[in-house]
Amino acid sequence: MTRIFSGVKPTGHLTLGNYLGAVRRWAATDQHRADALFCVVDLHALTVEHDPARVRRLSRQAATLLLAAGLDPALCTVFVQSHVDEHARLSYVLECTATDGELRRMIQYKEKSVRARAAGESVRLSLLTYPVLMAADILAYGTDEVPVGDDQTQHVELTRDLAVRFNQRYGHTFVVPKATRPAVAARVMDLQEPTSKMGKSHGATTGIVYLLDEPEVVRKKIMRAVTDSGREVEYDREEKPGVANLLDVLAACEDGNPEELAGVYESYGALKKDTAEAVVELLRPVRERHAELAADPGYVDQVLKEGAERARGMARPTVDAAYRAIGLLPAG
Repeated sequence: MTRIFSGVKPTGHLTLGNYLGAVRRWAATDQHRADALFCVVDLHALTVEHDPARVRRLSRQAATLLLAAGLDPALCTVFVQSHVDEHARLSYVLECTATDGELRRMIQYKEKSVRARAAGESVRLSLLTYPVLMAADILAYGTDEVPVGDDQTQHVELTRDLAVRFNQRYGHTFVVPKATRPAVAARVMDLQEPTSKMGKSHGATTGIVYLLDEPEVVRKKIMRAVTDSGREVEYDREEKPGVANLLDVLAACEDGNPEELAGVYESYGALKKDTAEAVVELLRPVRERHAELAADPGYVDQVLKEGAERARGMARPTVDAAYRAIGLLPAG
């Protein structure tokens, strides 16, 4: 059976972009067709300045939202990264396989390090090396497919390179995974800056729809979305990124085609109104289920405990094999 691994980073509240770009497909498709693991990758949240209490709070919220979105512990494995030591164990071995040059070429490192320096902050070493930890997340489980958005495909390519290099040097140890992407709305853009991804850790929030936003807040944000010059509703990501983003969102909500939807509307206002209502209805069951789960934290804790135990059982044989292959003496 195909094995899938993917994760969410608890650096902010989960957004509509996270849901349409990844989480909805995990629940609707991936957990049914594959041996799937979905992880709150909390170690990745430590690569930048952070509040420890907030990381813990957002980790729990992210896990609860994954369950609220439809991930079923009877069908898939839901867990927290730091609860499974094999991630950190394998990460160091892969750091001994990666090179400084290939990590410094990572686009996200370049962008985030520039932002950190501009803000007068130091750049943590973990910001440079976290793609190797991501590779460990994936390779520890013999993963075949990694469902990711456009911004993470470079990291999956690095993962593939490290797996091939390790296998060639030390003997076949890892499955070489591939990235898979959804057909529509793989990258939902900020409603106020439609050339930038809708990111959960952005400072400005007026262009970001969060999964736990109240319906009126969702409507207000979408009705105030930036559009483009002219009045024609056309799907053109280059010339009309604001309108194209709304069409992408509406198409994803209704399983439609953004180019075909463009022909239905004669005004930006009508498009915004229908998009707002579609998003409100899409998120309603997620918000309602989240409230139920948040009221029963013991259930969420038990799901995460059992998920970590299953994940540990899957990862340990591969990580132990990697330790032996690279030359480490087995423990007695």
